[in-house]
Amino acid sequence: MKVTTKKAALGGLALLGSSALLLAGCASAPEEAATPTAEAIEGFQPCMVSDAGGFDDKSFNQLGYEGINKAADELGVKAITVESKDETEYAPNLSSLVDQGCSVITTVGFALSAATVESALANPDIEYIIIDDAADNDFDGKVDAPNIKPILFDTAQAAFLAGYAGADFSETGVVGTYGGMNFPTVSIFMDGFAQGVDYHNKEKGTDVKVVGWDRAKQDGSFTGGFEANDQARQTAQALIDQNIDVLLPVGGPIYQSGAAAVRDSGRDIAMIGVDADLTQTDPSVADLILTSILKGIDVATYDSVLAAGKGDFDAAPYVGTLENEGVGIAPFHDFESKVSPELQGELDDLKAAIISGDVPVESYLSGQE
Repeated sequence: MKVTTKKAALGGLALLGSSALLLAGCASAPEEAATPTAEAIEGFQPCMVSDAGGFDDKSFNQLGYEGINKAADELGVKAITVESKDETEYAPNLSSLVDQGCSVITTVGFALSAATVESALANPDIEYIIIDDAADNDFDGKVDAPNIKPILFDTAQAAFLAGYAGADFSETGVVGTYGGMNFPTVSIFMDGFAQGVDYHNKEKGTDVKVVGWDRAKQDGSFTGGFEANDQARQTAQALIDQNIDVLLPVGGPIYQSGAAAVRDSGRDIAMIGVDADLTQTDPSVADLILTSILKGIDVATYDSVLAAGKGDFDAAPYVGTLENEGVGIAPFHDFESKVSPELQGELDDLKAAIISGDVPVESYLSGQE
């Protein structure tokens, strides 16, 4: 994507983000329930469409899938879920769910934005939830259909913490990041990460360099897609060749290619996961994961679908932040003994400072660009 296009997207999303932050809900993790504990309105049918990553992507599709199924279980109904193999299937999959009588349709990822808006406008009696997109395709700062609820995450805040941790952990003085495509929901991780590194340099007198992302240009290293393929591996390798010892891949399965490149390098390079705690969702890479930048997609999806099932659908945008625990970072797990003993305390203090506003974090959702 050209930088000019991205800037246009950021402009429209920033307008939504400023108001959406005022409407951000507080989500708490639901308790496991063996039997239904809520009663769905008669005929309620929750449905979901994945993007091309599929529901086993160890990332945002999987988290959304877990969220809708937990809500469906609690409501005593069964969710209809459809995987998309590629972008040509988004609109047909939505049409299929409409034909099956879905009451609420959740679409996973910004790639489904146009198809979601088109379907929502054509079916005003159906409620829609979209994950990771503002549903603002004309960039006027407003959701394009009144029956769509956007679920967004100010992941720059959590990525800031991960960047600080990465800079503190680095011994080579070089850390790197790459993404799938230069969309706001991808670059927000990369930019927040770079801000955290910059803050560490300022506070600690270090000089850690970030490769793969240029804050001034708002551009960097991208694979051109979200598949774990050779291009993703080559992109990771180009950063490894610049002497990094911390790597942040942003874009669903592309982390798998990064992990393969790290293992082939024979060097001690720590990785940072996104969306889910990769140490838990993909044990095959657990030994490489310093931490993960978390988005509470499962909880936000659960809350939104549950509300719809009880007749309380609210189309107001949800924005996950550190304050409402919609974003965060995972424990250090296998790296706990390898990081500085003071690091966790510093991160706790930094989190509090970000929440209070004493340490500003720029993003298209914070209104602080």
